[in-house]
Amino acid sequence: MAVPLLDLRLQYAQVKDDVVRRLDALLESQQFILGPPVAELEEAVRAYTGCGHAVGASSGTDALLAILMAMDIGRGDAVITTPYTFFATAGCIHRVGAEPVFVDIDADTYNMHPARLEECLRKKCRSGPDGRLVTAAGNRVRAIVPVHLFGCVCDMDRIGALAAEFDLPVIEDAAQAIGADYPSRGGKAQRAGAIGEASYFSFFPSKNLGAFGDGGMATCRDARLAAQIRLMRNHGMGEQYHHEKVGGNFRLDAMQAAILLAKLPHLDAWHEARRRNAALYREEFERLGVAERIVLPAEPYAASGLKNHHIYHQYVVRVPDRDRVRAALAADGIGCAVYYPVPLHLQECFAPLGHRKGDFPESEKASLETLALPIFPELAPDQIREVAGALARALG
Repeated sequence: MAVPLLDLRLQYAQVKDDVVRRLDALLESQQFILGPPVAELEEAVRAYTGCGHAVGASSGTDALLAILMAMDIGRGDAVITTPYTFFATAGCIHRVGAEPVFVDIDADTYNMHPARLEECLRKKCRSGPDGRLVTAAGNRVRAIVPVHLFGCVCDMDRIGALAAEFDLPVIEDAAQAIGADYPSRGGKAQRAGAIGEASYFSFFPSKNLGAFGDGGMATCRDARLAAQIRLMRNHGMGEQYHHEKVGGNFRLDAMQAAILLAKLPHLDAWHEARRRNAALYREEFERLGVAERIVLPAEPYAASGLKNHHIYHQYVVRVPDRDRVRAALAADGIGCAVYYPVPLHLQECFAPLGHRKGDFPESEKASLETLALPIFPELAPDQIREVAGALARALG
């Protein structure tokens, strides 16, 4: 049987009545730019994540762009992130004129490795004339952007401690992690989007909380920063037609906000279904005798007792001879995908940064070995067994 990587029609059937009701109300109001649905969603996300402030944006990319602009990060600056993530993370850093500085990932979680971050801060950067940290290229380090990849939060205690030591704000890339929890060593659970000074989510349709097009949300602790982000999403305009700064058109569409409001109450149940699917995959791979031949996703916080210790935006395994296995699965009608085939430091557009193969070995290895299998909440047990069996056959 064919199994798709994702089938959003099954999710839509669950929320259709509420979506139609909310869209009908919006159409009657004819208030399509910002307005009540956006404000309602911002408050709902603020309450759900525990962040101080939430600002709707036209995409996750634009949310990050607005945050960087609001922080006045630009030419002469540098921002640290990882090369194993979606392009927008480093793309936005470059777009504001700053230098993307890469540190390698942890092999188990695919998230920023705190030890590699520390190495970058202590050995690859130096103290500038004003005592602030600068890169080898002479750009001042302004922020750290750890990426909560595939729905699992980074080791934020260690990253946060380094950020505090070097007086750097942390901007969480939580594009794939809305609802994911982190067991802080301080004893208080924290949720992605409410840990760093700022953060952002993506509501791309395939995300755990997806719109019917592009959408995003910026979050932050500080009211003044939130006000600046709001300025940046609306052409730098406070009072109508009075522009304090040059911003962009990064407004969240009111129709997308209405759709997301219909979906948000289902999100935790969808997270739980994804974890059940992940557990069934593990059982099937062990039953089929292939669990030792592949690397299953890590669950570093499973023993914490937190419900959303992992939200499985993607279910990513490592397999030998990945491209051959992928082709075999496709021939069997099994949806699968590679996230990400080329790490950012080897992308053509970043060639001027001067990186070469071997600079970030774990990111490069992941790009050659990882394969995402279907994990969407509505996936049936027999479909999971079909995927597991097909993978076992592909492995030979």
